[in-house]
Amino acid sequence: MKIIQNFRNINNQIKILSSNVNLIVVSKGQDINNIKMILNEGHLDFGENRVQEAILKWSNILAINKNINLHLLGKLQSNKAKEAFNLFNYIHSLDNEKLAKIFSDLEKSSLKKIKYFIQVNIGNEIQKSGIDISLVSKFVQFCQIDLKLNILGLMCIPPANEPPDSYFKKLYELNISNGLKELSMGMSDDFTIAIKFGATYVRVGSAIFGRRSN
Repeated sequence: MKIIQNFRNINNQIKILSSNVNLIVVSKGQDINNIKMILNEGHLDFGENRVQEAILKWSNILAINKNINLHLLGKLQSNKAKEAFNLFNYIHSLDNEKLAKIFSDLEKSSLKKIKYFIQVNIGNEIQKSGIDISLVSKFVQFCQIDLKLNILGLMCIPPANEPPDSYFKKLYELNISNGLKELSMGMSDDFTIAIKFGATYVRVGSAIFGRRSN
């Protein structure tokens, strides 16, 4: 199958570039049969953008295979935070104090602890989510010290139609300056570049499943 071939090829590319990179297969909008092909390869890390879609798609699978790691990649509204907390293991889009406080309160009343990436608006784009670069250090400290959240690192989506190199470099430097070890950046079109700039989590969907028409 083409999907399996694509998945194996990307895995091989990643291994050639680095031994310290986690591939998140972005399964948003995908049929469950396509996802099961990747599961049958033994892969356990999958990314979704919408909480409701993820609940419908993954609840039955997670009941059978509790080793799967689900990563929330998309913008999260505060009214969906509790549902996200119950389903996901990783949040890659933490970007405001209100949301951080909600997750802190949820963790206080649960044995579950989530791993977080703080989304940075690396290109200072009005239409994109993410913390302003100038506020990153303050927000990292607030999440780590005040709220005791497990912040793994930073995440970004660089501006479209621009070379991503300078943005990846900037995020890498921000990550280092804040003492963070993991870095979530790079998608289907640029994950190899992201790895060269220190990415440890890459988010790949269309390069595996093919481009969606919608």
